[in-house]
Order: sequence, then structure tokens, then C-alpha cells
Amino acid sequence: MAANGKSMSIIVTKGSLDWAYPPFILATTAAAMDLDVTLFFTFYGLTLLKKKLDLKVTTLGNAGMEMPMMGGHMVMPNLVGALPGMDAMATVMMKDLIKKKGVASIEDLREAAVDCGVRMIACQMTMDLFEYDKSDLIDGVEYAGAATYIETATQCDINLFI
Repeated sequence: MAANGKSMSIIVTKGSLDWAYPPFILATTAAAMDLDVTLFFTFYGLTLLKKKLDLKVTTLGNAGMEMPMMGGHMVMPNLVGALPGMDAMATVMMKDLIKKKGVASIEDLREAAVDCGVRMIACQMTMDLFEYDKSDLIDGVEYAGAATYIETATQCDINLFI
């Protein structure tokens, strides 16, 4: 139990570069504030636990996506996302922006989460569904189902779905 007795759980469902940041930033921040933190990785979020990450950004279906360019912000219309090569371009732009602004990589944030004692649970059903092997994922991950997550979540002060 955390020194302050507080706890947080997050269900992680998305595995793209832009969606990888919120759960890891919130988890490491909460852990630094002495909360017990559990991350439950399911469906596409499970890819964030893979040893080798190759995360991408997609503009398709992301109407709120704006990228700083030439002193302003360029909105990425959904139609643009349907063009070949746009996801690759958006990924390069995002990675360049992350590096330029000195934002930690997902690998670094994930390692910080491990170092802070964040509990990471890989959904066993998703492991089976997508035919992942435990050797595909980083060390220190627990493997359990929804019941384990719900048991944890019912004891937490904060529960988030990302």
C-alpha cells in the first residue's frame, strides 16, 4: 500500500504513439506522488508492452490532431489520412516534435514506470486472441484476466480508461 494510502488504475486500450503517452505519464506521475498504480493492457494497448516498440501515429479518425508548423498549427483533416504515406509522415513529424521538445520516449517512460513499481498487467485473453507469447513482452509483467483487474479497480481511488 502506498504511503498516502491512495491508488489508481488505468485500462490501456490503444497502442499508437500518441495514445501511449497518457497512461505512462499519468502512471509515473501518480507513482511519484506515492500512489499505488496498476496498468491493465488490453487489446491494442497490449502492444505497448512488447520488447521492441515500433509505434506509429494515424491521422485517420483523429479530428483534433494539430501539428505546430510555420508559427501556427496545421490541422490534419480526416481525408488526408486516407492518402498513402500520410501515417508515416505524421509519425515522423510527431517523433521529430517529441525529440525537439525534449519529451521522454515511450521506452523511457515505460522503464520509469517499472522503476517506480507500477504494476503492469497484460490481459491474458488478449494474449491468447492475438497469439502473443510471454517472450514477446518486457520482463516484470503480470498475466491475468478482467476479473483480476476488476478486483484491483474496486479497491482504487481513481480509475481511468485510456
